[in-house]
Amino acid sequence: MKILMIGSGGREHVLTWKLAQSPRVEKIYAAPGNGGMAELAECVDLAVEDIPGCLAFAKEHQIDLTVVGPEVPLVMGMVDAFEAAGLKVFGPNKHCAQFEGSKAFTKEFLFRHNIPTAAYKEYTDFDEIIKDLGVYGYPMVIKADGLAAGKGVLIPENEADARAGMEMIMKKREFGEAGDKVVIEEFLTGQEASMLCFVDGKTIVPMESAQDYKRAYDNDEGLNTGGMGTYSPNVLFADETLNKRIKAEILDPIIDGFIADGMNFKGILFIGLMIENGVPKVLEFNVRFGDPEAQSVLMRMESDLVDIMEAVIEGKLADCEIKWSNKEAVCVVIASGGYPGPYEKGKVITGIQDVKDCVVFHAGTKLVNGELQTNGGRVLCVTALGETREAARNTVYANISKIHFEGAQYRTDIARFN
Repeated sequence: MKILMIGSGGREHVLTWKLAQSPRVEKIYAAPGNGGMAELAECVDLAVEDIPGCLAFAKEHQIDLTVVGPEVPLVMGMVDAFEAAGLKVFGPNKHCAQFEGSKAFTKEFLFRHNIPTAAYKEYTDFDEIIKDLGVYGYPMVIKADGLAAGKGVLIPENEADARAGMEMIMKKREFGEAGDKVVIEEFLTGQEASMLCFVDGKTIVPMESAQDYKRAYDNDEGLNTGGMGTYSPNVLFADETLNKRIKAEILDPIIDGFIADGMNFKGILFIGLMIENGVPKVLEFNVRFGDPEAQSVLMRMESDLVDIMEAVIEGKLADCEIKWSNKEAVCVVIASGGYPGPYEKGKVITGIQDVKDCVVFHAGTKLVNGELQTNGGRVLCVTALGETREAARNTVYANISKIHFEGAQYRTDIARFN
């Protein structure tokens, strides 16, 4: 098979790494790919938003399967374009991708199908939302409705910060069109958890669990990021009572809701959960693999990912047995100095060749005249398997110290339990 991977981040690198393990795969192209993916795939100079260009490439090179990694081309309708051309493609269509493209769309779905989630209101008028600040008390949750690269959620502690946040979103337009509509929600307390699921339109199958760390700095301090590290499995899901409750109150109603609403959802559904006292509530949906959750989860997958993706596309997920390693995985992100705020690119990266017993997935790198340089906020994802979480964690941190670039920053408390 020839595969086209759309994307250039850590998620796309781990997907490429996993797909390359399949004996069925002969060649992988990556559009546009990154410095790490170049070792596994032929990188082609196509932007993820260039749907006509990617489609023409797939036709010309007789691609057997296209895998759409990031949310932007999914929300733009890349899957619809490939399907219309009769090409096999993995990911949800444009209608279903609204679950990530619009926070309000997701909240309306959750409420319509009685799936537990936070109370919310949506707004398009700045003055109206200012009048409602604090309607659910503080801290309050403010979400830009559209795509904001994982940074469109603010959690102000008081009215002054809430007002400043709303001005940033709706007046200064920090997130562009994503802030044309704003959702405010009640603040949920508890423990956050990530659940990645395969969905084929009529069956939903959760993968092994993961725990993400969103805040930039140790002890969950600093701004929200796209994710600074993960571990798998998540200790919360060792509770069988909780797992049964998630299936009955969340997973089953989601698939029933898709069918009732005529949504032929095929691909990945990422469910963000908040769990308190054994009660799960949905925080958000995404329509692609989480990053860096995918790094920890796919390290533990023993089945052929090509087979699973084809089963999803063909509506045969119920017949698919997915096998997982009993080992535990830990992933730690090395980011550019200043991330998630302003940061510089083009810093030379050294030391990756010295890493042992880990896989270094590239999130924001590029090769410039054979030299590896930083090219994003999150740069590298150092990931390891171990017989225990602590063993995997020790392996990761022992190797991180070998990698260097100017301004490198990372959390030192990923997967650490006191």
